[in-house]
Amino acid sequence: MAFNEDFMSENLKRTPLHAFHVEHGARMVPFAGWEMPVQYTSILDEHKAVREKAGLFDVSHMGEVRVHGADARNYLNTLVTNDVEKLSVGKAIYTVMCYEDGGVVDDLIIYQVGDEEYLLCINASNVEKDVEWMAGQVVGFECLIDNVSDNFGQLALQGPEAMAILEDVTGQDFSALKRFHFIQGVFFDTQAIISRTGYTGEDGVELYLPAGETARVANLIYESGKDRGLCLTGLGARDSLRLEAGYPLYGHEISSTINPLAGGLAWVVKLAKGRRFTGQDALERIKENGIEKRIVFFRMEDRRIARQGTSVIDADGNTVGEVLSGTQSPMLGKPIGSALVPGGQARIGAELFVEIRGKRFQIEVARPPLHIID
Repeated sequence: MAFNEDFMSENLKRTPLHAFHVEHGARMVPFAGWEMPVQYTSILDEHKAVREKAGLFDVSHMGEVRVHGADARNYLNTLVTNDVEKLSVGKAIYTVMCYEDGGVVDDLIIYQVGDEEYLLCINASNVEKDVEWMAGQVVGFECLIDNVSDNFGQLALQGPEAMAILEDVTGQDFSALKRFHFIQGVFFDTQAIISRTGYTGEDGVELYLPAGETARVANLIYESGKDRGLCLTGLGARDSLRLEAGYPLYGHEISSTINPLAGGLAWVVKLAKGRRFTGQDALERIKENGIEKRIVFFRMEDRRIARQGTSVIDADGNTVGEVLSGTQSPMLGKPIGSALVPGGQARIGAELFVEIRGKRFQIEVARPPLHIID
């Protein structure tokens, strides 16, 4: 995840929480066309707060798209790799949509919010591209696609204390709310969707709110959660948390050139579902012929971080891949990362190295979550 602190443009978008961030001393940086908080205190402290207590994130930069109409379900099932037939009102699925060659357009979550209505959460940097792609795929289906991103603010409340904080501030019991299920109705004195999802590897919820109510709700949650150790958390910790958990980031572990099978997302690619999807022919060929390169996650003992683009080398000194993400794990106090390597070497115990400033360091290929060592 790249942050450009040297360039602040008047053209950057601001979320409904911009004044909230400034008031609480956030360091703001450009990200995906938005002015966003990278941290409030320190990435280390914010990261540890989410792992041990709870963190509150502004994710209002994410995009929301409404798909509705008689053919909405059939359309979505041709658009994405996962099986939309699994959905019913109150359920959500994680999935990807692919180009014809199997490359990833974007990863997303689909919520079924009505009998013929779905809400899609897409990546902030991809909103215009995604909506254009979706519009091009809708021909022949009786449904409509509406970019409703400006209508929403979005908060993520994550960590071991997240559900207790949510119950404190709402006075309601959410113990029956299962992972990848959601409820919609009046919460915090406004219409909201509360979804038991997240991008940290911890328990918690993501809240979809009317844009104009987001700051008020954020203040309510923050003030209520302080006694339970709630910390305001920026994009820096969001990135280190997701990498520890082994979650992909678009443009890194998945992209237009890294298909979901290579990216470790075979579990969301349903080749036997009832309706064929865009990119299925290519993914079937890739699976049949063998996946040439795959994503691995790794730990390092050296203090130096292997950044994106760092070469990965085999035991014979041959360059065989490259690092896609790299950072310091606050929980381990050691560097971690992801890399794209030949399929035959994408395994625990593979003897692989990275080259940093002319020196070679071994990496330990590991199964996420990287901060939990068996």
